[in-house]
Amino acid sequence: MTDFNQTQAFDLDKLGQLRDYFASYHSLPSYSYMQQLLNVRSKDTISKLIARLKLMGFLDVAPDKKLSPGRRFFERPLSNSTVQAGAFSATHHEGGDYITIDEHLVKKPSITELIPVRGDSMKDLGIMDGDTVVVEKRPTANIGDIVVAIIDDKFTIKTLGKENNQFVLIPANKEFETIRPKEQFYIYGVVAGQFRTY
Repeated sequence: MTDFNQTQAFDLDKLGQLRDYFASYHSLPSYSYMQQLLNVRSKDTISKLIARLKLMGFLDVAPDKKLSPGRRFFERPLSNSTVQAGAFSATHHEGGDYITIDEHLVKKPSITELIPVRGDSMKDLGIMDGDTVVVEKRPTANIGDIVVAIIDDKFTIKTLGKENNQFVLIPANKEFETIRPKEQFYIYGVVAGQFRTY
């Protein structure tokens, strides 16, 4: 392994430890504690590591001179392989690009809200109880969009449809009936994505 590759492997290993620390404490360690955390004896080694991670966009310095996550800190590997949900596929191999979860799910941060889902009226579209939907808050939507609507001061998530020139809210579960609002209802936002944890 070349010196460059060794340095790169070292940097990525230490970056991983910093990411794990940030996930637990929502901040980055001080320079002095970083030596202990990363098991590095030399302050000079820490300084050079930080300089390299800053250069690569993983770390930044806040106005108060404290370290903060850089634009690439939250990147995650995006595999160039897919996984089959049916028949077996070739085994996964390293490679591909890097993305941030925000970059993948959030297109317009200023109008985006995360809303937990309760109930299973949209399960046939894969939106399950306990999922979180990524919603772009806007008062208009297109027919066929999955929307979060407000009826009687309560949220509901359904597909926006139209019958007899009237808007309706269509569930994705045959056990639920289409909602045909008698009073005016409001579009809170349009679902742009979803995620779940296990």
